[in-house]
Amino acid sequence: MAFCTQCGTTVPGSARFCPACGAEQSSMSQMATAVSPAGSAAPVTPSIPIGRLDSSSSSAGAFAPGAVLGGRYRIIGLLGRGGMGEVYRADDLRLGQPVSLKFLPRSLASKPALLERFNAEVRHARQVSHPNVCRVYDIGEIDGQSFLTMEYVDGEDLATLLRRIGRLPAAKANEVARQLCAGLYAAHEQGVLHRDLKPSNVMIDNEGRARITDFGLAVRSDETVAGDTSGTPAYMAPEQFEGGAATERSDLYSLGLILYEMYTGQRPFEAASAAEWRTRHTRAEPTLPSAVDAGIDDAVERAILRCLEKDPSRRPSSALQLASALPGGNPLAEALAAGETPSPEMVAAAGGEGGSAPRAAWVKLLGVVVTIVAILMLSPYSSDLGLAPYTNSADVLRDRARDVLATAGLTARPQDSDSWLQRDYVPIHYLSVLTPSTWWRRHMAAQGPPISFTYRQSPRWMENDWTARVAYDDPAYEVSGMGTVTLDGKARLRLLRIVPPQLDSTATAASPPDWAPLFRDAGLDAGRFHAVVPIWLSPEAFDTRSEWTGPAPWDSSTALRVSAAGFHGKPVYFEVFGPWSRPQRMLETKGTTSASIAGAMIPIAITLMLVVGVFFARRNLALGRGDRRGALRLAWFLFVMAMLSFFLRGHHLGDFSLEFGTLIASIARALLASSIISMLYLALEPYVRRRMPELLIGWARLLEGRTRDPRIGRDVMIGAWIGSLVALVVHVTNALPTWIPFLGQTPLSPNVDAMYGGRRFLAVLFSLPINTLVTATLLFSVLFVLRVVLRQPRLAVAGLMVFITLSALGGENFALETPGAVVMGALMTLALARFGLLTAVTATLFQTALTFIPLPLDFTAPYATSTIVTLVVLLALTLYAFRISLGSQKLFTLED
Repeated sequence: MAFCTQCGTTVPGSARFCPACGAEQSSMSQMATAVSPAGSAAPVTPSIPIGRLDSSSSSAGAFAPGAVLGGRYRIIGLLGRGGMGEVYRADDLRLGQPVSLKFLPRSLASKPALLERFNAEVRHARQVSHPNVCRVYDIGEIDGQSFLTMEYVDGEDLATLLRRIGRLPAAKANEVARQLCAGLYAAHEQGVLHRDLKPSNVMIDNEGRARITDFGLAVRSDETVAGDTSGTPAYMAPEQFEGGAATERSDLYSLGLILYEMYTGQRPFEAASAAEWRTRHTRAEPTLPSAVDAGIDDAVERAILRCLEKDPSRRPSSALQLASALPGGNPLAEALAAGETPSPEMVAAAGGEGGSAPRAAWVKLLGVVVTIVAILMLSPYSSDLGLAPYTNSADVLRDRARDVLATAGLTARPQDSDSWLQRDYVPIHYLSVLTPSTWWRRHMAAQGPPISFTYRQSPRWMENDWTARVAYDDPAYEVSGMGTVTLDGKARLRLLRIVPPQLDSTATAASPPDWAPLFRDAGLDAGRFHAVVPIWLSPEAFDTRSEWTGPAPWDSSTALRVSAAGFHGKPVYFEVFGPWSRPQRMLETKGTTSASIAGAMIPIAITLMLVVGVFFARRNLALGRGDRRGALRLAWFLFVMAMLSFFLRGHHLGDFSLEFGTLIASIARALLASSIISMLYLALEPYVRRRMPELLIGWARLLEGRTRDPRIGRDVMIGAWIGSLVALVVHVTNALPTWIPFLGQTPLSPNVDAMYGGRRFLAVLFSLPINTLVTATLLFSVLFVLRVVLRQPRLAVAGLMVFITLSALGGENFALETPGAVVMGALMTLALARFGLLTAVTATLFQTALTFIPLPLDFTAPYATSTIVTLVVLLALTLYAFRISLGSQKLFTLED
């Protein structure tokens, strides 16, 4: 059923003119129809021109020209008449400006539903203030007749214009299309869905500027419900016909239909009834615009067809993104030129689709794979685990430690225990400084990998609220029966500690324990060791002590010292020392005035950063610049990752009252960290968005949840390649001393939690995004500060490279590390300053993972699962980024 666009009277489908008022019916596509959940159709707000005077009916209105209403509005003439009332051109005598008055007919004022819709039109439309949206001012009542006041637009509606001239010239169509995108985005930004976009609801004023009008069917985006199907059938999105709730992308579908008519002069679909329109929109594919007009721009055609996708998720994510895809469309540049701070949505919409050509995507994928293969080939020479094979799993070492404690007489079943791996850095650093690398690295095969295993047990729960982890000296050794065993990479004893009883009533003479079993556990030949005067003091109470010196079994020129102590004939202490051992409890820190000042500056700088951050965060929020949604999503991500890491890596207690305290402390720590980072994000991000928005495009899209965006895929692919290259440089630098003597440099240390495996390895995976995100954001902040201080982009980039280079120096061998650090600085600066924050985050992620992953790859090693899973995750992320970076392009085409 159709209704007259002027008076709302029922019009037969074949009639060209209205039988009541005689108005020509341009197209049923312009007749607004609201379909209730029950499926009945009813006319709502037919199109009413609000521009130039309607000379054919100017004298037939309820109010004569010259009449003054309410002592304020003088009627100039009737602009149009429709089923929902009449629109008049009037002068506001109080403000001295022209306005349009839209009156609700008295016959409809008694209908609550229509009166509410009339009020809703004002309520929704007045929230939107934009040059490309017709302003609605207020609602009033005269002699019991409701009316609304709105901006007077001197011009004609787009439907009438297209009937007159057929289609708009390409340049003018581009201009109008961008204006419509801007107006629609302004409405969506205020949470308003139009739901009735069509040519007759677009005015072109006397300056040629487009204005979106008629918010009679508009609703809040958070008020839409499934089954409430309202709109004009010819311009409704498929999901609206199928009972789905309208979204911003439903308006974009309608806008795509308008653009199709503007550029081609034809509609993509034709139908004669609501049922036919439903079939066309939900099932039929539109005729290609280029088939109608061969001269249409390819970018315009792609933009229109994306709007007309049946699946809403495949349409542009926003009107700004659509504007960016149109020729000459760069809202971001326009905002910057106007001195404005672009919104996060505007940044996300900038840069077009931003994907990769197939050939370029394949090159990046191949580059990542080849680089990772090169790292695997170098790892036997560049990593700690390449010095000697690591063959004992955590379970084997744990059982071995318990056997050692049983040998020492601690046989009682503990209530709590924990264990961990750590790197023995001091011995290998000692050897790297004093002996040629080619020598000591070969001899490490006999000594074993520089990885030690520590096991602690206690007859009570070992509680540590703040860190939620057990360490060598935390909690303190205050409970009798506590025991600690440290084993080297070959499961040989290196340390034994047992807390003796607190009370002792015996008066028997002290007798030394039998130390031979512990010598065997340490892999030492007791016959080659001779007693010496003890100099190392046991940390536990004792009544006998002994000490011996002898050669190391892997190198007779290396002298070892064994110190032991006993209490009532049982061992309480046993430790093996090397020439590299130092009395840590006796070492004094000789501080200088400059060091004291430097140490004090760190907390002062942090405090100042927090104070300044709070000030600017509040200021940005007050000015409406802060990215609340992005900051909240970032905070939630960091909080969830931190809590997952706690549950997987933390030391959990069987006593709920104790575990509850640990849980609360972990939640507080995670909330504090995530709150500080999100606060700093709110303080800094708006200024970065104003000065360097092009570096935030991929990041902004990721925060919007557009995980299949081609720009995100491209940035991640580039970051994966750069991060892999940085990791390769690190491996090369650490592998050189394997072949070149006198290059004092220790190899790369693997992540010991990843070596441990199990849930601790999963905790490493969950903590990787946190660490890499913080690192990349810090570097990005440095770049921004340098841009502000130096004012020259090139100087800022050079300064960033110097900063990264200095940060990459480890301090072991300056001559060896400097060339690699320079290359690393150049690569990371390229990632950040050329491709943006998302690329830098990805590069940092890949560099960290490929640097600290347990390598070399040995399928028989206990850490093999961790290594394989890490590689699979990195390659899966790369493959996913590769696929989405192509967008809708074919996978195997070689065309650029």
